[in-house]
Amino acid sequence: MEWETLRERMIKLLSETEEPLSAKEIAFELGIKDEKLVYEELKHVAKTVKRRGMRLYVQPAYCKKCGFVFKDAQIKRPSKCPRCKSQWIEPPRFVIR
Repeated sequence: MEWETLRERMIKLLSETEEPLSAKEIAFELGIKDEKLVYEELKHVAKTVKRRGMRLYVQPAYCKKCGFVFKDAQIKRPSKCPRCKSQWIEPPRFVIR
């Protein structure tokens, strides 16, 4: 039986998915209870896949109320919109290519 680390499972999931996934979707697929752990691991995943000649693409978060797009596609979930102060934020999504 082959054991895969969480990071390896995350890389496999994000490499094989058709559509980018949110941290919540990644957590669900991998059976992780803490969404914050996903964000922590994604930072390391980005470095790991870069060494393998691939890239972690980040679809930026955006405000569902006013449409503001967070330009800096970071590996974290924004808490509120800087324009309208809404907390109704669509989280960033991730995929590896």
